[in-house]
Amino acid sequence: MHLDRAIDDFVLYLTVERGFSPHTIRAYRTDLAALATFAELRGHTTTDALSLDLLRDWLWSGTQAGLARSTIARHSASARSFTAWLARTGAGTVDPGVRLRSPKPGRTLPRVINRSQMQELLGSLALRAEHGAPTALRDLAVIELLYASGLRVSELVGLDVGDVDLDRLTVRVTGKGGKERVVPFGVPAQGAIVDYIRRARPVLAAAPAASKTAAQTAAAARAAAQSSPQSRPSSSPAPSALFLGTRRTRLGVRAVYRLVASLLVEFPGAGPAGPHALRHTAATHLLDGGADLRAVQEMLGHSSLGTTQIYTHVSAERLKQSYRTAHPRA
Repeated sequence: MHLDRAIDDFVLYLTVERGFSPHTIRAYRTDLAALATFAELRGHTTTDALSLDLLRDWLWSGTQAGLARSTIARHSASARSFTAWLARTGAGTVDPGVRLRSPKPGRTLPRVINRSQMQELLGSLALRAEHGAPTALRDLAVIELLYASGLRVSELVGLDVGDVDLDRLTVRVTGKGGKERVVPFGVPAQGAIVDYIRRARPVLAAAPAASKTAAQTAAAARAAAQSSPQSRPSSSPAPSALFLGTRRTRLGVRAVYRLVASLLVEFPGAGPAGPHALRHTAATHLLDGGADLRAVQEMLGHSSLGTTQIYTHVSAERLKQSYRTAHPRA
């Protein structure tokens, strides 16, 4: 089978059968397209030509090109998944990826905003919302919910009104791989969401819809056709969406990124200033407060406890910093 066709079939399998997110699908396609290009430059265009030596040479070329260890590790994982699928479906006679190894990605501590900074940030948003501007009320509800629940930004913008239970203080989330979970949130987030739904959402829902060119409409249709089953498009009128943009559409991921980045400018620190910083912050503050690691894992939707354990390192590092600052014999 030609490599390009095999990659297309594999991506379709990941989309339809595995229910992977559009972001994950793009990563797989990009990695495997790079592998196919590398193989073609060496005269190999079919799946039968994939060998352990070829895969190792590909990873080595990435190392020589200065790619990060995390990128090399991802390339290796993509290749192993692809060759395993080829062997299972009979498109490949053997699985050369079984013996493929890659460097462990260096893990850096995630960015975390401390408690006093979070109080200051939320306080400034509450002041803006006092004037009753719809977008200010929405922004406060978005940040309160992100921090209270530790949601991924894609999960947040994918929420519908019916996903939120304001009596039980829980939200039903569709996470990676289409897995559903129920996540709790607190009273401050409840108040912000109630205020937004009552005072701001009707105004945003009544705003003029965004007009589209024929090309934009066609592009949106293609994107919807290629997206995973659990993804919800943000470019069309969304009467059921919890968080709305200014033109009756579902609030987009980029809009949330811009909002969080603008807020975190006031709090310099290492690491990206995006919505994931609030997810990291929520997890770290939970563990600082004595929450059980497995409960935090379930709340965040991590399939592996090892992924959640990074936050124990953050808490330990914060303890060391406090010790060095406060203890006379540090």
